[in-house]
Amino acid sequence: MHSTALAGTPLKIQDPFNKGKIVAEYVVANARIEVTNSDDKIIEFRSVGFAVDGVQMLAEIDLAVTRGETLVLLGESGCGKTTTLKLINRLIEPTEGEVLVNGRSTLAVDAVELRRGIGYVLQEGGLFPHMTVSENVGLPLRLAGLDSSSIENRVAEMLELVDLAPDRFAARFPHELSGGQRQRLGVARALVADPDLLLLDEPFGALDALTRAALQQEFARIVRELGKTAVFVTHDLHEAMLLGSRIALMEKGRIVFLGTPKDFAAATLPLARAYLETVAL
Repeated sequence: MHSTALAGTPLKIQDPFNKGKIVAEYVVANARIEVTNSDDKIIEFRSVGFAVDGVQMLAEIDLAVTRGETLVLLGESGCGKTTTLKLINRLIEPTEGEVLVNGRSTLAVDAVELRRGIGYVLQEGGLFPHMTVSENVGLPLRLAGLDSSSIENRVAEMLELVDLAPDRFAARFPHELSGGQRQRLGVARALVADPDLLLLDEPFGALDALTRAALQQEFARIVRELGKTAVFVTHDLHEAMLLGSRIALMEKGRIVFLGTPKDFAAATLPLARAYLETVAL
């Protein structure tokens, strides 16, 4: 069973030096705050390490992601967040341990087959500039061999889902869209093949504050409505608190904290406290 909190649940963070003072209050966007069914694992890292030319990038990563949750990988640049994410869809392969997706080692599955079940969203969207909006979104379906009518209907459905009206946006090219619209397009393409799992690598990091806030809420809504599992990379504590069912804090290639946003707000770990001390009204 999933233990859930309703969307809109307030989470208050106290000043670490003045316990009576509330320095920030988050309205938690993700409906699934705490996951207790540890048997329903969609991703599992078992003693995973990754090294390049003898340099250890990741070490002793033990982690399970339960179906339906949003796990946020939080940390400073260079801590191993994106490296961890890339191990899931086998853009890189572990040099120690193993990564399982849906109970199977990623190394035992054809890489193309594995990625077809995983949506992937990058900071810049990863869009093809010479393709229209509808062509970008429909690309995974064309590669899978679906007929044109089915593709057209599914693309329209996905554009509506991310608030890009097909009659206005389908024929446009990426350069004719705003940054926020391009990121919506990236999310639509990641969802079009109905994957079980979404991987997002700082998808809203390059956007202005207002657009970013709007897309964070939209992302949380979409994940709830579709019941997707997501792994979300960010260096932003606000984003982690808003979107995460759980937060995995990384430092120097290791996970140094794993827990709910509520757990993180009460954490005594120095790095966690350093993040919390940056929060202000």
